[in-house]
Amino acid sequence: MKTFFGGIFIQKEKLMEEGIDYPIKLEYYKYTNNEEKNKSKYGISIIKTEYKEKVMVEEKSIKYLTDDEKKAINILQLLKNNEVTPIGVEDVIQDYAKSIL
Repeated sequence: MKTFFGGIFIQKEKLMEEGIDYPIKLEYYKYTNNEEKNKSKYGISIIKTEYKEKVMVEEKSIKYLTDDEKKAINILQLLKNNEVTPIGVEDVIQDYAKSIL
């Protein structure tokens, strides 16, 4: 089951610094996996929507991330606070995992 965690629009000033002149929305979701045995119970998903002349959508999901719901929520909060996009989520999670070990 996929549950909406939160969403943001990247600040216009940040986009302009990068030469981007269209809005970008990021949405963060928590997965709860109840049906599969021997897999992590919680995962995450990020959806990036670019509002150009044509709407472009990019998504990255990691369905089996942890068995601890609190860790999944902490990761989602970290991703949202830092405006992490789908392309960077795996690197951020790897760095996060190294920092807590």
